[in-house]
Amino acid sequence: MRFMMLMIPDVYKKGAAADFTPDPAAIATMRKFNEDLQKAGVLLSLDGLTPPSAGARVSFTGGKALVTDGPFAETKDVIGGYWIIEAASRDAAVAWAVRCPAAAGDIIEVRRIFGPEDFGPHSA
Repeated sequence: MRFMMLMIPDVYKKGAAADFTPDPAAIATMRKFNEDLQKAGVLLSLDGLTPPSAGARVSFTGGKALVTDGPFAETKDVIGGYWIIEAASRDAAVAWAVRCPAAAGDIIEVRRIFGPEDFGPHSA
């Protein structure tokens, strides 16, 4: 099964500037965690994301698109990055998330990724 681990960094919830970059020591620590995922053969993909203040949202109402530049006042939890891993179970994926060297206040949400098999024989 594939799982996405979504990083919700506390610093992004507090309104990080568009040019924010993580502390080099934090990057080095996270790099080690990412290498552990790779060495274990579970890592499929990963990326970090810039803060919401550097992004845009496209919302749709009545068939029309509305573009809103960040930051987004209504946002409580914002994604700062993700990992896609292969794990035998939800518990195994959560065990990897627990090992992440996250900062105080950070959150990692673990969600299984749908596969074609989840939608019946005619979905593939």
